[in-house]
Amino acid sequence: MGMKILSGNANPELAEAIAAYLNMPLTKAKVTRFSDEEVFVEIHENVRGEDVFLIQPTHYPANDNMMELLVCIDALKRASARRITAVIPYYGYARQDRKPGPRTPISAKLVANLITTAGADRVLTIDLHAGQIQGFFDIPTDNLYAMPVLVRDMKEKFTDKRLMIVSPDVGGVVRARAYAKRVDAPIAIIDKRRERAGVSEVMNIVGDVEGYHCVLVDDIVDSAGTLCNAVQALMDTGAESVSAYVAHGVLSGPALERIDASNMTELVITDSIRPTDGVRAAEKIRVVSVAPLLAEAMNRIAHETSVSSLFD
Repeated sequence: MGMKILSGNANPELAEAIAAYLNMPLTKAKVTRFSDEEVFVEIHENVRGEDVFLIQPTHYPANDNMMELLVCIDALKRASARRITAVIPYYGYARQDRKPGPRTPISAKLVANLITTAGADRVLTIDLHAGQIQGFFDIPTDNLYAMPVLVRDMKEKFTDKRLMIVSPDVGGVVRARAYAKRVDAPIAIIDKRRERAGVSEVMNIVGDVEGYHCVLVDDIVDSAGTLCNAVQALMDTGAESVSAYVAHGVLSGPALERIDASNMTELVITDSIRPTDGVRAAEKIRVVSVAPLLAEAMNRIAHETSVSSLFD
């Protein structure tokens, strides 16, 4: 059984980097739109009996990228691919993983159903917003972590500095502890009260951050309001500097302006989401690649060997 890599239009640079790492060409295909914006997919190579990895994160525009993913899966299924792995570095709708109130959807489960019904045989993703989303799928789902990539960068950046890992909220304590263990640093926790959706107010910092180089760790940075409030609270409490390491840089709305105006030294994100021109031009934002991580996982899946060691 051969291995093929197909890319949608969401993040072609990441797909090319993965293919280069594996020393393989991308499968020739046409993924385009009709004049009314309907998705059209045509695969220009034989994929019958092949092990195909379809790389398509579902970030903004989420609905367009999601539909493209589904149509690509259907095209591969009808072309008799032996196995279709949906490689979704950023899983859209992941924040809608439960019912926060009456008469609301669990959209993350709906998306899992759509991907499965379209014909995917397995899913490979990075840093799901909620671990239980793995259980929304009835097909094998590998949830990788960007942590090894970010920790490696962190160790190079903060050599011989008093480092403290900070969780931006109580819910991220487990993640913060995992980072702190790997860089041998203490942790602090920011306790905040959210008055309404999209607005956060920092209330208290649990831990003594004075004189430390603080590193906030999270899975998603969206409008950056919470992050920038946390930065200011840490600086006001005596932190030497504040940086942030986040797996997925959604960076919507006023995020770039907020980060630029903040006292943050640097925000490090991965290329799980295709960086916009604004992100690339931002002085305080740096992008590290998860292409080697995904490529290794894909190679191990193709050769039926262990993926779990990549979690370390």
